[in-house]
Amino acid sequence: MIAKLTDVAELAGVSPTTVSRVINNKGYLSEKTKQKVQEAMKTLGYKPNNLARGLQGKSAQLIGLIFPNISNIFYSELIEYLEIELFKHGYKAIICNSQNDPAKEREYIEMLEANQVDGIISSSHNLGIDDYERVAAPIIAFDRNLAPNIPIISSDNFEGGKLAAKTLQKNGCQNIIMITGNDNTDSPTGLRALGFSFQIPEGKIFKVPNTLSTIRREMEIKSIIASNKPDGIFVSDDLTAILTMKIAHQLELKIPDNLKIIGYDGTSFIENFFPQLTTIRQPIDEIASLIVDVLLKKIKGEKASKDYILPISLLPGGSI
Repeated sequence: MIAKLTDVAELAGVSPTTVSRVINNKGYLSEKTKQKVQEAMKTLGYKPNNLARGLQGKSAQLIGLIFPNISNIFYSELIEYLEIELFKHGYKAIICNSQNDPAKEREYIEMLEANQVDGIISSSHNLGIDDYERVAAPIIAFDRNLAPNIPIISSDNFEGGKLAAKTLQKNGCQNIIMITGNDNTDSPTGLRALGFSFQIPEGKIFKVPNTLSTIRREMEIKSIIASNKPDGIFVSDDLTAILTMKIAHQLELKIPDNLKIIGYDGTSFIENFFPQLTTIRQPIDEIASLIVDVLLKKIKGEKASKDYILPISLLPGGSI
């Protein structure tokens, strides 16, 4: 249970007002009093609640969202659905953009703990297991294995990779490759690659890190296409798939006549504004709803399963 200001006051043998004065460094206080309060805070693991100190132990009704890149279309849509769903249940969201930076992620976790959020939803993956296990607030992970006791909610990335490969095969492709990022086998894209390899054991997989500049990524993808001359490409995310289509046009390859391309994510942006792309759709609205449902269970102290995997589907488009 998360320690409250009143718990610190009781252990230190002072009033809650004195604890508040120590935290805010206001008014005259003896060094002995300060030391007693600080020792009590340390013993209880109490972190000053910067946003809700006046709530006197009541729920802050705040949920922290930690995501690696909120400019990514998929994450942006998921965050929007999460915020709407949380608001329905009376919670406000604090959005943290970790930008794949471990130091930044750690600072955000410390900030969320200091503000005594009711829960955390994280899709970031830079920190070790110990960092997340030390957090007192309930945590739900999206697509990432953060720690053994943290529930994971995801779409079926392995089956998504299989479906992408199978779709290219059914449409007559003979030389099929996959272009992905540089994540490991436990990551979402790593599982998509495993599904692709299960369906096409001989299929080549090329890693083009998302950390490269757009120009460098274009050069890498252009070289891959020119060297391997594929007639089908599975790209592990829609934005890179769109970039691949652009490069194919530069190489004067007609899509889908000379080259068929399938992406992954299937956001409403793709469905409404870029129907040229065939892609594997993740059920973003259902993912958000399930994440919030499981988090609320954890907040109430109810039991939750470890893994929740939602089905994927094919979103037809003009690239196949």
